[in-house]
Amino acid sequence: MRKTIHFLILPLVVVIGFVFTNCESKNETKPSPKSLSIAESKANLEQRKKWEASPDGVKYKEWETSPEGKKVHASHEKIKKHIKNFSYMEAVIISTTFQRDITKSSPKWLIVTIEGETYMMQFSVKDFEPLKNLKVNDKLIIKSRSAGFSNNHPYLILSGDFIVHNNKLLFKRDFSKNDGC
Repeated sequence: MRKTIHFLILPLVVVIGFVFTNCESKNETKPSPKSLSIAESKANLEQRKKWEASPDGVKYKEWETSPEGKKVHASHEKIKKHIKNFSYMEAVIISTTFQRDITKSSPKWLIVTIEGETYMMQFSVKDFEPLKNLKVNDKLIIKSRSAGFSNNHPYLILSGDFIVHNNKLLFKRDFSKNDGC
């Protein structure tokens, strides 16, 4: 009887040993975040300086220091924590008809206020479909992963990655497409 128990315990110990060594080797082989090499950093810096010297770069820098640019940057500061944590923000729609172009395939925009500041959210025509019945003064719950600055837009451009209206999920961006972009 003792020999049988020893023969059963021995394979169990061996299997447990393999499991633990396998777990340790998986933890060791995780890729570390890739940092830029010095050459890549210099190349990026050179490209940025080249762009800043271009007419578009000069125009953007002038906008950044203007009252309009400072206001957009201040509005970003108000919600930066929500974006970083991907947390809920309460928004009220102030416009559903803003358009930059008149073409049919042009992006659709929602203009919203969050904490007293105005923001723009851009959607493709297809992504805007579930949002087309929204009206001015509708209240939304929004989550966003990013925001963008543009001297061609009067407000901060906020990504609408998750939008809820009346406890109903209207839109959730699918990050499995386009490599998470």
